[in-house]
Amino acid sequence: MKLFIKTYAIPVLLVLLLSSIKVEAQTEPMYSQYMYNMLSINPAYAGSREVMSMNMFHRKQWVGIAGAPQTTSFTIDQSFNDKKVGLGIQMYDDRLGVERAQGVNAMWSARVRISENGILSGGLQFGAMNYRADLTKVENRFTPGDPAFSQNYSKWLPSVGLGLFYNTDKFYIGASMPNLMRTRLATFDMIKSGIRNVNDMHFFATAGYVYEINEQVKFKPSAMVKVVSGAPIQYDFNANFWLKDLIGFGVSYRTKDAVLGMIELQANRNFRIGYAYDIPVSDLKLYTIGTHEIMLRYEFSKDKTNIKSTRYF
Repeated sequence: MKLFIKTYAIPVLLVLLLSSIKVEAQTEPMYSQYMYNMLSINPAYAGSREVMSMNMFHRKQWVGIAGAPQTTSFTIDQSFNDKKVGLGIQMYDDRLGVERAQGVNAMWSARVRISENGILSGGLQFGAMNYRADLTKVENRFTPGDPAFSQNYSKWLPSVGLGLFYNTDKFYIGASMPNLMRTRLATFDMIKSGIRNVNDMHFFATAGYVYEINEQVKFKPSAMVKVVSGAPIQYDFNANFWLKDLIGFGVSYRTKDAVLGMIELQANRNFRIGYAYDIPVSDLKLYTIGTHEIMLRYEFSKDKTNIKSTRYF
C-alpha cells in the first residue's frame, strides 16, 4: 500500500491539480518568505512541523505608491492523532487600493509515512472571505458624478482549496491551489460596478533542499512556480545559508518582478524573526523604493528534540 501511494499518488494528484487550472487575474497575496509561510498557500502543510506553530506575516508592498498592496496573515497549526492528522487556521487581511479582503481559513491534512523519513500529506481548506470595495473613495474619477461609484460593495464569499506536500528532514516538494472558487466580485456585480477584478484559481508548486556543507553551515536552495491564466508563469528562486542554526541570510529572484534579500534569526529554539526587502526590476522601480516583509514564528515545545531540522522550511 505504501509503495502504491509513493509511486502513484503524487503524480495522479498533480495531474488533477494542473487539469483544474483556469484563472482570470493575479489577485492572490504574494509572500517573499513563502518557504516559511507555506500554510498560506498549501493546506497540506498543516501539521508538518509536528509541534504547535504560530506564524505572523506582514507585507507592505511598493512603498511610496498610493493604494499599493498590504497583507497581514496569521496562522497556527499542529499535528494530532500520533502525527497522522494536521489541523490549521489562517486569518488574513489583504488590501489593495479601495479593495479589502478579510477572511479565515480552516485547514485539514492527512499525513502518511511512505518511507523512513518521508511523509506525504494531502490537504483541504475551507473558509469564508469578506470582500469590500469602497468605491466612494475612488479618486480622480473620469466622471465625478458617475453612479457606479456612488455606493460600496461588501459580500461574504466561500473559499475552498487543496494541496499536496511531501517532505523529509532535508527535502520538500508541494503543489497546491489555495482557492478553487471565485472570491471577488461576481459577474453581475462587475457589470454594475465596472470593476474587472476576478480571482478564480492559482496554482503553486514549491520545492527545497537542505545541503549540510559542514557542521556550522547549511545551504538551502528553494523555488516556487506560480501559474495564473492571463499572466506569464512566474518563477521564484531562492538561495539561503544558515550559520550554526542561528542566523540565516539569502537572496531571491522573482522573474520580471524583483530581486530581494532576506535575513532570519533563530532567537531561541522556539522563536524566530525574519525580514525580507524586495527591490523591483520592472518599471515600478521608477515609482517605489521597494517592499518590506516581516515574519514572526513561535513554536510551542518543551523538548527541543521535537523541533526537527524541518524548521528550515
